[in-house]
Amino acid sequence: MKERRPAVDGWFTTDAGDVRLLGTRCTSCGTPYFPRNELACRNPGCAGPKDGSELEEYALSNRGTIWSYADARYKPPPPYVSADPFVPYTIAAVELTEERIVVLGQTVPGVGVTDLEVGMEVELTTGTLFEDDEAEYTVWMWRPCARG
Repeated sequence: MKERRPAVDGWFTTDAGDVRLLGTRCTSCGTPYFPRNELACRNPGCAGPKDGSELEEYALSNRGTIWSYADARYKPPPPYVSADPFVPYTIAAVELTEERIVVLGQTVPGVGVTDLEVGMEVELTTGTLFEDDEAEYTVWMWRPCARG
């Protein structure tokens, strides 16, 4: 069995089976950032210091609603790495439930644009972006939540 490795180190965690995107948050005003912000809080209303000392690592919520979505029918240019041959996929812009920021990500295989709708609830999971002889390289993906 091949080893599973993150395709991008430090952008998500799967600790205890709980998939979370890793960003930063300002300790002064609470503004979240993804991808992580290392420089300083960019919230113009923040009264905290502007030297980066107010930023801490933050695990973002793992659920949200679809804000927009589209088919990706053409292979993106480098540095994107994909399977060879390229397999089209669906990408979703998801507004995170708690943070109210929009994060892009692929949907799980088998979920296409005809399966999605704006406002649909989705949850974060992981899936294989590509593989080589040594490992499967994983990324975060969005999966529709079961409708109740």
